Amino acid sequence: MIKDVHDKIAEGLEDAIAFAAGKAPAVDYGVHIPDEIDVKAIRKRLTLSQSAFAERFGFALATIRDWEQGRRVPSGHARAYLMVIAKAPKTVEDALRVA
Repeated sequence: MIKDVHDKIAEGLEDAIAFAAGKAPAVDYGVHIPDEIDVKAIRKRLTLSQSAFAERFGFALATIRDWEQGRRVPSGHARAYLMVIAKAPKTVEDALRVA
């Protein structure tokens, strides 16, 4: 069992080294950005109003309203950013905080 764990860790390290060196196929390490994202659900989970969410994460209030009311949909990069907000809101806040 310990050998199996060791082998898996070693394999993971080898993969990481190959990726860092640019020798791993990029297709093996891609990202998935969903076609749709529920902005309102993310905002509600964070217990923020539309204006507080917009201000905290750098969106225009009108954009948040348009997304939530279905008048517009977030672009790919906005969906990726929203996914990061959903998974690590504190990290995003820390990164955006003015020193």
